[in-house]
Amino acid sequence: MRLLRLIRSLNPSGGGPMEGVCQITPHLAALGVVTTVASLDPPGATWLQHQSFSTVGLGPVASNYGYRRGLPTRIRALAQQHDAVIIEGTWQYHAYATWRALHDTDIPYFVYTHGMLDPWFKRTYPLKHLKKWAYWPWADYRVLRDASGVLFTTEQERLLARQSFWLYQAKESVVGLGTSAPPGDAVQQLELFLARFPQLRGKRILLFLSRIHPKKGIDLLIDAFAAVADLDPRLELVIAGPDQVGWQDQLQQRAAALGIANRITWPGMLSGDLKWGAFRAAELFCLPSHQENFGIVVAEALANGLPVAIAQPVNISADVADSGAGLVHEDTVAGTTEVLRQWLALDAVEKQQMGQRGVELFRDRFDFASVARILLPVLESALEFQSSRHSL
Repeated sequence: MRLLRLIRSLNPSGGGPMEGVCQITPHLAALGVVTTVASLDPPGATWLQHQSFSTVGLGPVASNYGYRRGLPTRIRALAQQHDAVIIEGTWQYHAYATWRALHDTDIPYFVYTHGMLDPWFKRTYPLKHLKKWAYWPWADYRVLRDASGVLFTTEQERLLARQSFWLYQAKESVVGLGTSAPPGDAVQQLELFLARFPQLRGKRILLFLSRIHPKKGIDLLIDAFAAVADLDPRLELVIAGPDQVGWQDQLQQRAAALGIANRITWPGMLSGDLKWGAFRAAELFCLPSHQENFGIVVAEALANGLPVAIAQPVNISADVADSGAGLVHEDTVAGTTEVLRQWLALDAVEKQQMGQRGVELFRDRFDFASVARILLPVLESALEFQSSRHSL
């Protein structure tokens, strides 16, 4: 099968969707799928180079929406060289442009919503939601309605997606998401991380690793850490990730006001062995998000045997709680504080067992090798349907 994936950008700072595309592609390749990834990046963008799959830069684009004249024509020409198409995300022009290119063809396309229909956005940004309503009926509604399948990472995400707009029609499939098994040498990765941040050697590290964005609940984590920091002077909070909206200064001021600024490390975005070294060095991964359709970083932590403390709105929180692979809490200061106290009260054996259950959960549910085996039949069924239509 020849698969074309359309995404806004392959910039590593984009987080989950980009990471998911990059990580699942080798597993699909093992099943005979040849993937091309087209993005709105400029053709010369550094992150399009040296990938394990073919890349096409359809940019540059001038606006956040990603409009570019002639984009549907270029997408149609690309799609005609492939058997199926997957659109990564909604609310961007690459999704609507793909609909314009393909809705009147026999080329099946699918949409990964990546949590972008979660009603949290409706409650939190009501003015933006009204703006989306202005073009929902003639744009993204049609993108979903005419897709051969709308793909969700969890059952919770699928159910939540129905609550944002009353005009909603989709052929829904839950195909999952995940990550790959941790690569490289664990000891070397740990030493690399500690050599880069020597002040963390010998510390008990609580790790946040994701985009620095208000929806991630980092302010809750800082307040909660301030409440428990006196319980052990070795406790250290690491907040790693790109600051995409300029929020880090405000968070650092908050930490200073609470008297814990010297116990928080801000390493910026971590990738490669440094990222894996951070997982190896930590004793608990924390993600107190107000909204998270999946959270690839949670799967990465589980794959490393690192217990997690995640908020209920992270859509795999039920899986984590049911498997005993971590602790789940409300996305409030009180809930985040209580879960840190709960973690610190556990003994070493309980923590070790929690980490082992996390590895088992990853292998059973969140290994991209397994996700690829679920996704492929969904794509193939659409191709079989199109073939049967032509034979009539």
